[in-house]
Amino acid sequence: MTSKIENLTVEQEARFDEFVQKWLKIGLSTSPVDLEKATEAAITSYTIAGLKAPTQFFLVDGPVAAIEFIKTLDPSKKSRDIFDEMLYGCHDAYWLSFYDYMLEVVGIEGCKKFEGLFGLAKHSGWLNAYEDVVVFQQPPEVIKFDDRNVLHCQDGPAIRYRDGVEVYAWHGVTIPGEWISDKKALTPDICLHWANVEQRRCACEIYGWANIIRDLNPRIINKDGDPEIGTLIEVEIPEIGKERFLVVLCGTKREFAIPIPPTVNTAIEAQAWSWGLSESDFVIPEIRT
Repeated sequence: MTSKIENLTVEQEARFDEFVQKWLKIGLSTSPVDLEKATEAAITSYTIAGLKAPTQFFLVDGPVAAIEFIKTLDPSKKSRDIFDEMLYGCHDAYWLSFYDYMLEVVGIEGCKKFEGLFGLAKHSGWLNAYEDVVVFQQPPEVIKFDDRNVLHCQDGPAIRYRDGVEVYAWHGVTIPGEWISDKKALTPDICLHWANVEQRRCACEIYGWANIIRDLNPRIINKDGDPEIGTLIEVEIPEIGKERFLVVLCGTKREFAIPIPPTVNTAIEAQAWSWGLSESDFVIPEIRT
């Protein structure tokens, strides 16, 4: 019987970062697919799984291109089904790193079963694997981050595939593409009333609080000396009427607005309301995020 591993050695733990960096590089690679190596990895994966290896291998530029191409092979397939059948290739790096570490550093032989998937992650983007056909996809050609290493780009897509698929993100939050590509599409009304609160904050940052204040000519109801308590303002929004908002600086030093009931008259009362408390029960938190 194989003995159970209870602890890692100091030397083994010292290699954690090596594998973090290795698999981050794999997962975030924008290099074009090497079709020969991707094919070898696919054949290895099928063989390890006890399946007959496919004989047809194709390479397309991204997820939409894959859906369109697979429909030419099987017109009965629906787009949603094809998308749901996609394997993640390089985007499986986050969990494959664990098994690669366990195989190479700890010596867990059972992890050899993942060698085909290791190869697919290294040499392919997403892919669709069928009985006799594998359709590989190129990885994104653009991936951009901010200084906190979360998806972000202020002048274009944060992710762009070679087939034209784009993902727009603002400091880690996905947003409608037109907020970046056509900033004139943003209005104070959208910024202050967008349903998703995180996207609303992004909209306000993109549009600029100075612009919102200027465009709506807000009336300051009450201003607290602490910017993290904020300023209670009232604005007249076209077709809606008077609305009150707490303009506040959060713990990450980003400014955003919280809709506040018209009966609230001070910034501290607005803060209490946002926590579901009365002003008398509200205690300013020492750490705010």
